Amino acid sequence: MHTGRIHSLETFGTVDGPGIRFVLFMQGCALQCLYCHNPDSWDTSVGTVKSVEDILDEMEPYIEYYKNSGGGITVTGGEPTLQAPFVAELFRGCKERWGLHTALDSSGFCDVAHAGALLDVTDLVLLDLKYMNREGHRKLTSQPNDRILQFARHLSDRGTRMWIRRVLVPGWTDGEDDLLALGRFIGELGGIDKIEVLPYHRMGVYKWEQIGKRYELENVAEPGSKEVDRACRLIREGRLQSTMSL
Repeated sequence: MHTGRIHSLETFGTVDGPGIRFVLFMQGCALQCLYCHNPDSWDTSVGTVKSVEDILDEMEPYIEYYKNSGGGITVTGGEPTLQAPFVAELFRGCKERWGLHTALDSSGFCDVAHAGALLDVTDLVLLDLKYMNREGHRKLTSQPNDRILQFARHLSDRGTRMWIRRVLVPGWTDGEDDLLALGRFIGELGGIDKIEVLPYHRMGVYKWEQIGKRYELENVAEPGSKEVDRACRLIREGRLQSTMSL
């Protein structure tokens, strides 16, 4: 039985997939997003080591809430694909024991060759497409986005259901060209059930201070509803452009 390094968990999540969900935050991430609200999850050498059985025991008291609401389990991070064997075993356990819906919240920054067993037991992927411009993505996250776009295409090809997410950071991820490009890319994919524009927030800034890291977005304001609506409109326009060109 595999063990995993765990950052934290939430027993009644309502925003990371359908219904009420058990949300497990894995430790470790290869990206270092400037707006990350869990920078304490980056380090792969820390966290609480737990077995799959430990997590199943944590979930047991709440199973009826998850099942009755059409919910399930979501594994996020950090980046959960860094611990793919553990997450795959956990998802299999959830399906065999309770028939639960499984969701993976991922940046997509992984080698698709290492994700097959995990995706076989994953019902939904919440995929963050943070920036379409390669160099912009590197500046925002410390890494280029080639792997991420490849992962998105792989999910589409294998028929995996997806929710696409974009965190809207004013002055960074709200550019018209990039939002249109995001829409065009989404238009080339199959399996998209939902597109979410998530407003940037500052709730994790204190964690940067706690771990002694400088928060570079100190002067960035949280976007309002008009900015979110504009982003949604541009993504729709880009998606329509892609559809019309097929």
